[in-house]
Amino acid sequence: MERFASWRRSRRFIGAKRVLHIAKRCFIQNNIVSKESPMKKIGREVAFLATGAQNPRNGEGSFLRLLDGRIMYAYTEYYGDSWEDHATARISAVFSPDEGESWSQPSVLIEKDADTVNIMSVSLFRMKNGDVGCLYLRKFASEGGILCVPYFTRSSDEGGTFGTPVRCIARDGYFVVNNDRLVRLKSGRLLFPTAYHGADLDHLTPGEIYVCYSDDDGASWNLSADAVRSPYEDNVRLQEPGLFALPDGRLWLYTRTAYGHQYQAFSTDDGLTFGRVTPAFRFSSPDAPMHVKTVGTLTLAIFNPIGYHPFEGKTELWGSPKRTPYVCAVSRDGGLSFVDGATTSANGGFQDFIASCYAFEDDTEESYCYPAIIEVEGGFLVAYYHSNGADTCLNCNRITKVLYREIN
Repeated sequence: MERFASWRRSRRFIGAKRVLHIAKRCFIQNNIVSKESPMKKIGREVAFLATGAQNPRNGEGSFLRLLDGRIMYAYTEYYGDSWEDHATARISAVFSPDEGESWSQPSVLIEKDADTVNIMSVSLFRMKNGDVGCLYLRKFASEGGILCVPYFTRSSDEGGTFGTPVRCIARDGYFVVNNDRLVRLKSGRLLFPTAYHGADLDHLTPGEIYVCYSDDDGASWNLSADAVRSPYEDNVRLQEPGLFALPDGRLWLYTRTAYGHQYQAFSTDDGLTFGRVTPAFRFSSPDAPMHVKTVGTLTLAIFNPIGYHPFEGKTELWGSPKRTPYVCAVSRDGGLSFVDGATTSANGGFQDFIASCYAFEDDTEESYCYPAIIEVEGGFLVAYYHSNGADTCLNCNRITKVLYREIN
């Protein structure tokens, strides 16, 4: 989600100043992701949720396989005149009966109540008792201003109806949670990361990260005591974090920054505490989120490498580098090759990583962001924002289907 005018201006300034020295080291050079690209392009469009009159934005969704075999894709549907983060929005859904080849017309899944500014940024999850779990952000007015707080609800009838939502964080504040972010650990713990940005919309602060977790399958939630903080003192810091459970027991935290790369930290106690925050140099990035998820035997990392465009003048409405192209890195060792691996003087440790990358989108005139992922028969689906010619990437929603045989 984009923040507000002052943050947009600050990102433009910080991005250019801080990423110059590391942009030159990016593994993706100017001609690697283009129409003449040696990077293989994968996937084909199976749905496009276009915007229109009184529907200015569709995106930030999550998939779930229903018990009858259909796939549900829930997403944030803005309705009214504005696409801004604090405009009117609800959770809607489309359904596929045939592994993503065709989709129903949209229908409302969860409507916002009268006291809510909007609800958005959904994560779907199959609960231990078979319920459909649904995490989303609720923005609402308080005496101090607009708050943003995650809520969790569940459905016992496959999304037909949802119960009374549970507030995940008792503390008031502005807590950002991305879509498709719920993670289950081997211990049974359910968790998601959140970036705290201050008391309310009118008193925003640079981001610091907490982990929200449940040990009773979503009935109640706790917030980690210690914040994960940026190593730098600037006015953006850490934003839009994600979590991924590595096969060696570590919990990998990755986070959007304005420093030219994703940054990362690791936990060995199921997300209660994390070590030092450092650059994830494989994942060059403008101020855009990354998403990591396992499908079948593959672990995918979807991100926007910055090597093609950071100083070419292609910017979003708010002045930051375009979130383009859109790349999928593939790991066959449960994600360990994303975070570990020896470097050499010959290639810096990146050559094997480059060879594992594929392009979803190579039209660098467009922008792409906020993906969701699910496995289907013979492959996987990825849904994400597509700018569709607009000055902002927060516009339409494309669903792409990739077959495993497309990946070498």
